[in-house]
Amino acid sequence: MNIWVDADACPNVIKEILFRAAERAQVPTILVANQQIRVPPSAYIRNVQVRSGFDEADDYIVGQVSEGDLVITADIPLAAQVIDKQALALSPRGELYDSNNIRERLTMRDFMDELRGSGVNTGGPPQLKPADRQAFANQLDRWLMRKQQQKVR
Repeated sequence: MNIWVDADACPNVIKEILFRAAERAQVPTILVANQQIRVPPSAYIRNVQVRSGFDEADDYIVGQVSEGDLVITADIPLAAQVIDKQALALSPRGELYDSNNIRERLTMRDFMDELRGSGVNTGGPPQLKPADRQAFANQLDRWLMRKQQQKVR
């Protein structure tokens, strides 16, 4: 069981939550980015730097993720790819993507992309709020508890 982080766009506050959780639960956590990401010294946390380029980090994660792993990403197409590999995806805002909701999220993302392509200013994502951080931490804790229970069985 691993946690994979699409680290280029992951907010630092979310990384800090992940670092604490990795240590507490002793879960391998791998941050994948096009640049060097600082990680604390830990047996459970590491950084993988991939080549610069569009989707390099995404492609690496998809190539490495295994069934049951968790991927932290706000990238809906990446989330869909890891779900196809029987993993789960969690957004930094605490939204858990799974086979039940990913198609709807992809459709909405494509619609918004079309709007932007036609010149409509859709604005960016809202600022990460304390409630988002709490929702993320809660979902992460739920996933970690399920994985720990599966290990015990």
